[in-house]
Amino acid sequence: MKKKLLLDGIAALFILLWLYTGLSKYLDFSMFKFDILKQPFPKWLATIAIILIPPIEISVAILLLFKRTQKMGIYISSALILMFTVYTCIVLSGLLGSIPCSCGGIIRSLNWWQHLFFDLVFSLLAVIAVRLYKKKNKNQYKPYCAAA
Repeated sequence: MKKKLLLDGIAALFILLWLYTGLSKYLDFSMFKFDILKQPFPKWLATIAIILIPPIEISVAILLLFKRTQKMGIYISSALILMFTVYTCIVLSGLLGSIPCSCGGIIRSLNWWQHLFFDLVFSLLAVIAVRLYKKKNKNQYKPYCAAA
């Protein structure tokens, strides 16, 4: 019961995160587009990011809403937050030369070190959720062995 509650709690936090970030990008789309175009990506990649990031974030939130798709949502959330965390680490390492910003809403007010901490907390939550799902599946599908 505790594991289910923990999984549901983590899923709820990710739902809030992805809905908030995806919708805030749509609500101030011109700023989001401007910020992405400032990133050190080739223009074609920035254009793809502008088109794909908000609907992916909202879609993952929707996956997390339903028990049937929650596991997939947790795995995709893990991949997304890992990518954002790695990118934040690259920015902080100075490899990009400048420090861009492409976050919306409240997250925009964080500095890059606070952003890294935020990403690391969500990365830890993602790891916990994935491990709980693996443990849940391992216990749930025990092979049946009939004694001869």
